[in-house]
Order: sequence, then C-alpha cells, then structure tokens
Amino acid sequence: MSEIARITTTEGEMVLEFWPDVAPKTVENFKALARKGFYDGTCFHRIIKGFMIQGGDPLTKDASKESQWGTGGPGHTVKAEFNDRSHQRGVISMARSANPDSAGSQFFICDGDASFLDRQYTAFGKLVKGEDVLVKIAGTPVGPGGSGERSKPQKRIGVVSVNIEPVEASNAPKT
Repeated sequence: MSEIARITTTEGEMVLEFWPDVAPKTVENFKALARKGFYDGTCFHRIIKGFMIQGGDPLTKDASKESQWGTGGPGHTVKAEFNDRSHQRGVISMARSANPDSAGSQFFICDGDASFLDRQYTAFGKLVKGEDVLVKIAGTPVGPGGSGERSKPQKRIGVVSVNIEPVEASNAPKT
C-alpha cells in the first residue's frame, strides 16, 4: 500500500509522496523515524530561498543547543541511494556531510532547481500538496548562521508532526 508523509508545520501543512522504487532504504528510514515521532518538535533550521529548506535535526528541539543545530541525527546512517530523479522544486532529499553514506534523519525540500545536486544526494519523494507552505517557509527572513551563510531563520519554523498515512487519506479532509 502506498503511503504519504503529512508534515504539519507552524506555517501550514505539506504532503509528500515517496519514491520507494529509487530509494527504498531511505524511504523506510524516513517512515520509521516519523512513526516514532522523531521529527515532532524539530524545526527547519536552514533556509535558502530559491534553493531549499532543511530540517530533521533532533537537536533543534532544544534551543540551548542552537550552536550545534545541523549536526544531529538518529544515531545511525543510511547508505546513499543516488538515482536519476532531479532535484527540482518540491523534491525531498537527504542532507548529509561530505561522506556520501552519512545521511540519517536530516532532509531538505527543494525550493527551486537544484539539479546540480543530482546523483550526489538521495532524492526520495516530492511535494504533492502544500507548495504554498514551502514558498512561505522559504520566504522566511534569514540571517547569518554559524558558518556565516545567510540561512538561519529569524523566527522558529516548527515541525509540529510528521505523520505517515495511506495515500487515500491525503485527499480526505482532516478531522
């Protein structure tokens, strides 16, 4: 049975479909973490308008750890599943360090053409609902982060929950 991810944020809701045909281990990892409530209470800690919004770091649940945001993970990694799906607006992909097999829980959603990342990052799904929310989050005012990159949101963009639901539920009104 096909499933979707419903990401409820402080700015609204986004619905993503998965691509298990090209990234089965990545999709299963994301679903397993979401089912455990791993993403609930995190935030989008890195935002670059026209490029992407990044979240999934468990350290973002704790404001006192802000200097470490972007370094947290689930305690395990997933082997890269590079594929031919292009990083275009709405595509969700795994964030990682320089090591291709270092992705764990952090992900990003493209806010524009990021095809220069193709076959270097694991794309594993795409937005099917809530592009207005992506645009709103991507448009959040940012300032310099720890590295000097202008990507640190000036207000918290929280992830309230990430729920995995059957595809049919994605079209049903929320009760």
